[in-house]
Amino acid sequence: MKILLFGATGMVGQRIAAELSSRGHDVTGVSRRGGPVKGDVRDTATLAEGHDVVISAIAPPRDGTEPEGPFLDANRALVEGVRAAGVRRLIVVGGAGSLEVAPGLDLVDTPDFPEIYKKESLAGRSALRLYREVEDLDWTFVSPAAEIAPGERTGVFRVGGDTLLADSEGRSFITAEDYAVAIADEVEKGAHPRQRITVAY
Repeated sequence: MKILLFGATGMVGQRIAAELSSRGHDVTGVSRRGGPVKGDVRDTATLAEGHDVVISAIAPPRDGTEPEGPFLDANRALVEGVRAAGVRRLIVVGGAGSLEVAPGLDLVDTPDFPEIYKKESLAGRSALRLYREVEDLDWTFVSPAAEIAPGERTGVFRVGGDTLLADSEGRSFITAEDYAVAIADEVEKGAHPRQRITVAY
């Protein structure tokens, strides 16, 4: 498949690109920092033409600015650009903050949620709400576990829906390598159109 990947130079984006390339897919990486293609989601309409799938691995900023408005604008531009390019499939790297830890209670709203991640998690939740209103594209929003970090690629993990997954000791974790496997699996199988999924051990 021909795949356009935004955020290709980030920690997660690099691993998604490597996993897809190892499976024989033609991946075009896009980053604001440049290489292989310099650009951002505002360029989607032009860059996505002729591709089978678009993946967004962009993330909200963690600095002191309010990220929700600009991040939502970026996701709206992505949706509009994918439509304009005639691409139906869109996979979005999401966050864990919008996952439920109890009925009606998201992780980001719990008392012990780290303040440093709160703004980006709220922005991610707003983006998810945006996608849930999109009915003409086969989007999939993929939330990682509460913890994600570089590590081993095992290819063995659980796939869930809107609820945070944790192991028997209460830890919610996945390596970035296995998260990339989950993204690549979704690219190839298209098993969860217009859904949010999550992956963890």
